[in-house]
Amino acid sequence: MTTTIKLSISYFCQLCATAFLFLLLASCSEDEADTLWVSQSQINFQPTGGSFSITVKTNVAEGWQISNPASDWVNLSKTSGTNESETVDISVSSKSLEQRTAVLSLNAGNADPIEITVTQGASDYIYNLSADINYAEFSFAAGSSNLEINSQAPEWTLQCEADWLEFSKTTGGAGTFDVSISASQNEESAERTATIVLSGDKAPTSEITVTQKGSYPSYNSNPVAADMTGMNSNALQIAERIKIGWNIGNTLEAIGGETAWGNPMVTEELIQLVKRSGFNAIRIPCSWDQYMQNEATAELKTSWLDRVKQVVQYCVDDDVYVVLNIHWDGGWLENNCTPDKQEENNAKQKAFWEQIATHLRDFDEHLIFAGANEPNVENETEMNVLLSYHQTFVDAVRSTGGKNSYRVLVVQGPSTDIEKTNNLMTTLPSDEIEGRLMAEIHYYTPYQFCLMTEDADWGNMFYYWGNDYHSSSDAEHNADWGEESTLDDLMLQMKTQFVDNGIPVILGEFAAIRRDFLTGDNLELHLASRAHFLKYLTKQARANGIIPFYWDAGNMGENSSALFNRQNNSVYDQQALNALIEGANE
Repeated sequence: MTTTIKLSISYFCQLCATAFLFLLLASCSEDEADTLWVSQSQINFQPTGGSFSITVKTNVAEGWQISNPASDWVNLSKTSGTNESETVDISVSSKSLEQRTAVLSLNAGNADPIEITVTQGASDYIYNLSADINYAEFSFAAGSSNLEINSQAPEWTLQCEADWLEFSKTTGGAGTFDVSISASQNEESAERTATIVLSGDKAPTSEITVTQKGSYPSYNSNPVAADMTGMNSNALQIAERIKIGWNIGNTLEAIGGETAWGNPMVTEELIQLVKRSGFNAIRIPCSWDQYMQNEATAELKTSWLDRVKQVVQYCVDDDVYVVLNIHWDGGWLENNCTPDKQEENNAKQKAFWEQIATHLRDFDEHLIFAGANEPNVENETEMNVLLSYHQTFVDAVRSTGGKNSYRVLVVQGPSTDIEKTNNLMTTLPSDEIEGRLMAEIHYYTPYQFCLMTEDADWGNMFYYWGNDYHSSSDAEHNADWGEESTLDDLMLQMKTQFVDNGIPVILGEFAAIRRDFLTGDNLELHLASRAHFLKYLTKQARANGIIPFYWDAGNMGENSSALFNRQNNSVYDQQALNALIEGANE
């Protein structure tokens, strides 16, 4: 009995051991199974290439590996990794003229390998080739423009059938190239167009369109014989008759229209008020560019020419001399006294003045033309360009004939600045009629007194001008330069340079703004000082043979220069008006 029990317990233990061994072996078998996983195995790229990221996972301690048989065009950020989840960037940068496929093999231990198929679509070209522009425009004048070519191609070519275009370079290879495109002058009135083709082997073809405007037509279509009727006076004689002039500022030159800058339309009543107040000349700053009927031909609107003629007639009917100019006019001339704009601007200058002069040809010597306003000139090169604009102006007016053959014409100094004019304007344009030219300068010196509207880091406004008009309580706003002695010296420079040589000078603009924000004694002293400035400047200008034209912008109140209230045709600033007329009569 005892023996039987022992045998049963032994057998039972043996069975348990066998079962445990089986379970242990089964467990070990599951732990050793190698696994491998990838987030995507089919990857398609556009012909231009690109980049794509996949994720790889494995439980193999030694990690995973990728074989890349297409390493010449498929790039991998890594070809092996650990048993952690990892990212692989697959990129394709080069192009192929045919579709191509590569199969990458991903392996890890005993896991089943995974094939990753990479496909790139066929490209129309292999090399990049491009120009930085696809359009270029030239004025009618001869000129040039730059083209930048960026090339990967071993060879590229520029081709164009237009014989009016030339290129500094027509072939090249890989790299960056600057090419100058030159256009000859278009002698025809019609615009012309050409196409430049940029091409290269296994590279894209691109086109650059080039247009060139046509030349302006001649507007001197009906020149007439010279007519001296009513044109007997030369420049010196007219200068002697003009006592003092006044500007219709911020009106006919206003961008947007005659009333765009806050002034009403000019009336005959306003002109009569100006004349009764003591002025016998009026300067009409005038805009023309915005009144073109056709920009391609520079044709001016007849309605605007008629309106300007009407205002001139108001003046002439009241025995008032008129100086009519091309004012700032958007800056097309004034801001471009440069060689690159010279030919283009001379063409517009000619077209405008042929039309203006023809339309106003029948006025007698009371009408004077001025070719510009304040042309920005800083050096001798720019001065030579400005002289060409002046010569075009003189020639265009004279070519129309009639009374324009003898009309007095005004040409402007560089920036109408006295010192620049003295240094740079050593000659005037030639004129077929002797003694019919005047020079023009402006005077806003010192700027701190005449125009400055707020104190600055570099200096304060001047409220008080003149040796006998300084403030003891507000000394920081006394003028410390540019007073009587400076004015005397500048006026003398113009007398010596021009007047003494038989050339009258127009002081086309001068003013000093009212500082009505001052109060009490300070305001009273400022206004007295301002009146002294206006009287002294007017007197000294006339004493040196220079004709003063006061700048009136029409604005009233603080920082204003108005003499008249144009809304009701009355005197606004009697003190300033008195100072000007007294200076003109002394």
